[in-house]
Amino acid sequence: MADKEMATIYIFGKKYDVPAELTIMNAMEYAGYQLKRGCGCRNGFCGACATIYRIKGQNQLQTCLACSKKVENDMYIATLPFFPLVKQIYDINKVKPEQQIMMQLYPEIYSCVGCNACTRACPQDLKTMQYIAYAQRGDFAKCADLSFDCVMCGCCSSRCPAGISHPQVAELARRINGKYIQPETQHLLDRVKEIEDGKCEEAIQKFVAMSTGNKEEIKNLYNNREIEK
Repeated sequence: MADKEMATIYIFGKKYDVPAELTIMNAMEYAGYQLKRGCGCRNGFCGACATIYRIKGQNQLQTCLACSKKVENDMYIATLPFFPLVKQIYDINKVKPEQQIMMQLYPEIYSCVGCNACTRACPQDLKTMQYIAYAQRGDFAKCADLSFDCVMCGCCSSRCPAGISHPQVAELARRINGKYIQPETQHLLDRVKEIEDGKCEEAIQKFVAMSTGNKEEIKNLYNNREIEK
């Protein structure tokens, strides 16, 4: 059997040779790191493994999720398992779906210089600068739509010269959109009431049992479910 192709990488400045097929997260474990934080779902959904890297000889600093990005030769790596976003406190039941709430809670969004560094940094390829523009104008529905797949990793904010906490701005827009703008869905309200009344407990336990048994059965149920038109 031929030897595996190896890649030389630098984790926090220390040199390691790792199999080139590994993701950054797996390469760190191969190198001996025990990941207890910042490893989350390991499948690109939780945003806990935000990472900054640079390839030797290239000036551009790049961002990614360590669980999804494969290593490259001469890659210099530093992880950001937590980025200090600004998280304002508010009562969603008391705020109004008006532009003024953004001006009050996140005034820094109006300092955006239009550099688009946030968009380039997003590992989900979201149009980050555009959804901030919608937030500036109080267009919460469009902001919510464009930011829907945000995993709140903070990569965008780590590259922002204006210090904007994009994920928190987007989260506020999605909450306002969900509570005040989108129409209530009656069948969802009915189902929540059924769950609260315990009418779904038998079905819930059935799915719990499936999760430890036949996962293919769960996949088939999901793929063939009745979807609301």
